[in-house]
Amino acid sequence: MSREIRVAVVGVGKQLNNYLKAVSGVGAAPVPVTAPEAAGDFDGLLLPGGCDIDPARYGQKNNGSEGMNRALDELQLGMLDVFVKAGKPVFGICRGHQMINVYFGGTLIQHIGTTQRHTRGAGANQDKAHASHAEKGSWLERLYGSEFFVNSSHHQAADKLGEGLVARQWAEDGIVEALEHRTLPIYCVQWHPERMCFRYRREDTVDGSLVLADFVETCRKRKQER
Repeated sequence: MSREIRVAVVGVGKQLNNYLKAVSGVGAAPVPVTAPEAAGDFDGLLLPGGCDIDPARYGQKNNGSEGMNRALDELQLGMLDVFVKAGKPVFGICRGHQMINVYFGGTLIQHIGTTQRHTRGAGANQDKAHASHAEKGSWLERLYGSEFFVNSSHHQAADKLGEGLVARQWAEDGIVEALEHRTLPIYCVQWHPERMCFRYRREDTVDGSLVLADFVETCRKRKQER
């Protein structure tokens, strides 16, 4: 693949490194974004993992949320709004998955009762592999089949789904593992494909590069249509 597809990756500092390498690995040109930028310079938007979202964003008091970064909330919501209005593809990972749900009016479970099934503890090296199933006919079933293992490292999850969003994948405990918008090119997963591919390829999960490559291909097709 050529590097013609430019993907904005919106986050902070060294936390972006794995995402940048993974996006580059599937043939796109990732661009770290730390301040508001116009969508016109990019073909797609990736919202990466990170800290909890301020629960005030979805109309709740703090009931288990930790380490919020309100400036990052503002930046990611602002960039997401720009891309949604431009009709350009968006892919969310972990926090990004939750941010997409919040943007469309959804809410989060601030601390899930089955946290031990989804993380071994705080930090980037505490991923927990677990089983999941995808909806028949969904983009994830096309890539991985109906039953497959993913990783995760989170204590929050989507609760009420945002307007236009549909769940496409679930963990065994019922936690929503992936969402897709009904009409817009917006997709997101609760797990971490960037830590399931290339130098971080795991034997106990599927290959995360497939879902990232699929997102880049969506960006490519949309670009050709414009």
